[in-house]
Amino acid sequence: MKHGYVTVAAAIPRVKVAETEYNAGEIFAMISDAEDKGVEIIVFPELCITGYTCQDLFRSDVLLSKSEEALISLLSSTRKMDIISIVGMPVAVDGMLLNCAVVLHKGCIIGIVPKTYLPNYSEFYEKRWFASAQDLSDDRQLYIAGSPAVVSSRPKVFTTIDGVKFGIEICEDVWAPVPPSNNLALAGADIVFNLSASDELIGKHAYLRSLISQQSARTISGYVYSSCGFGESTQDVVYGGNAIIAENGNIIAEAKRFLLEPQMEIQQIDIYRIRAERRSNTTFINAQRHGVADTVECKATTNEKDFNLLRYIEPLPFIPKTDDMAASCEEILNIQVSGLAKRLHHTGCKNVVVGISGGLDSTLALLVCVRTFDYLSLDRRGIHGITMPGFGTTDRTHDNAVSLMESLGVTSLEISIAKSVTQHFEDIGHDISIHNVTYENGQARERTQILMDYANKVNGMVIGTGDLSELALGWATYNGDHMSMYGVNASIPKTLIRHLVSYVASNDVDEKSRNTLLDIIDTPISPELIPADENGNIKQKTEDLVGPYVLHDFFLYNYLRFGFSPSRLLLMAEKAFNGSNPDAGTFDRDTILHWMHTFFRRFFAQQFKRSCLPDGPKVGSVSLSPRGDWRMPSDACANMWLEEIERLKD
Repeated sequence: MKHGYVTVAAAIPRVKVAETEYNAGEIFAMISDAEDKGVEIIVFPELCITGYTCQDLFRSDVLLSKSEEALISLLSSTRKMDIISIVGMPVAVDGMLLNCAVVLHKGCIIGIVPKTYLPNYSEFYEKRWFASAQDLSDDRQLYIAGSPAVVSSRPKVFTTIDGVKFGIEICEDVWAPVPPSNNLALAGADIVFNLSASDELIGKHAYLRSLISQQSARTISGYVYSSCGFGESTQDVVYGGNAIIAENGNIIAEAKRFLLEPQMEIQQIDIYRIRAERRSNTTFINAQRHGVADTVECKATTNEKDFNLLRYIEPLPFIPKTDDMAASCEEILNIQVSGLAKRLHHTGCKNVVVGISGGLDSTLALLVCVRTFDYLSLDRRGIHGITMPGFGTTDRTHDNAVSLMESLGVTSLEISIAKSVTQHFEDIGHDISIHNVTYENGQARERTQILMDYANKVNGMVIGTGDLSELALGWATYNGDHMSMYGVNASIPKTLIRHLVSYVASNDVDEKSRNTLLDIIDTPISPELIPADENGNIKQKTEDLVGPYVLHDFFLYNYLRFGFSPSRLLLMAEKAFNGSNPDAGTFDRDTILHWMHTFFRRFFAQQFKRSCLPDGPKVGSVSLSPRGDWRMPSDACANMWLEEIERLKD
């Protein structure tokens, strides 16, 4: 394991039924190839040494003895390899024959796991040849491939020298009402390997994919599945070859079926992420008391080959990845609307006040208010949109704000803050030509005062426009735009807001509103607190000051969800922002580290603003609400994180 990733492989060799020497040669060739590619654990299909479809030949002493000779050959040829291999073969134990997975490492048998649930229907009559693990009343000693071994019905969790834990189940086991992998995961297995032989039927493959995906989600684990392919008997059924790797509900690698040649899917399981998910899932933690298994030590050392991150790393983790983006946007908007509707219904309030700047955040808040009023059958005139031009307001944002309010049919007001802020600066003795934090925050607090007082006047409530990304960076004026009576955007990050506004523009508004929304989407993000340039264009661009929001949202998601360290975030970010996704952009190592330093410095320093956030609805899996997902002392030190970033720079 390196950087928390374990490189695994699901292999499907080409086999010949009852030709064990040939099969062992094919298996070894794939093991050798896998080790050259940095694979640490590889799994093969059920009964791969003999072939799954031997039927009554399993009763033959010749097949069983040749199977053992093939195992001896594999042990000998892999003696100097550090890769852990899991192969399937029949194992005779006293008066029983077991369908087993045999775990090999450096020429030794580490453990033997017998199949628990045996199918005995349709084309599968395993009970005709095999006994179940449940038929073992106690530990059974045996001598196999020149070594003593123990077979038992008790579950086993294998542990490598670097702490990776894995378990094994075989084919039908995962189809059972209570699969062995449930207990294995609760007993600590990070990954479950399944040696399988599943035939192809119409509709079965889709069900199988769903089953594997759901089992990995239910157990919060990696799940590596390998099923028989070409070479198995087609006397009555066909085996298409399934190599599937899943992680916590997501299929991250999958081989093509019905191929003549061998197949091997290689992917990396994120152990750190799995363990982080488990630690934060109290249901899983409570269930762990029921997980019981024997521990088997595998003295596998860390692979010395250069680490190459194979996995695709999502650069835009907040953007829904469903097939129907429109449905995802609709659901998010419905959550926002439902939250605000409940607050209005509870308070009996029929008026809301929103500061409209012509930027994305306030635009989304206004759209949510409009939807909510329509949902509650309230007059849109009860939405009081107030644009408050100041020293940095440009014609573009001002005109868009006014146009949008008019086309949406809300009450529109314009209150300039220039006069009142100028008076305020005179009162506190601030030179208006000095464009420092006093100059900027004085404008933000004046706007909030106007909104709050106007809300009192109309017996309404102020709707907050600040988003999740701004809360993470503290990019809000304390007791200014930081404050409201209900924050509808509180868990919506910057990278997602553009998609939501675009969805509304395409589906939910008139032509004039649509054109305005599209121009707002194209407008640079800015607080507009510094005067425009000589051409009247926005001079103060937020991302020039705090950094690209695609990077900050990437850091935010992966740090809050999984607690990843700066070194892990750097590894992931270099992969995510290598130019493969044009929507995310390209950033080099130095740029990533520069803005990562900014992220952690600001994230720690600005917690005091998050400690007193207004109420707002949680939309996704990440929230900074001090009453919910994120509780952090306002005076916590960031030194350890910043020092690690500095070491990475060096």
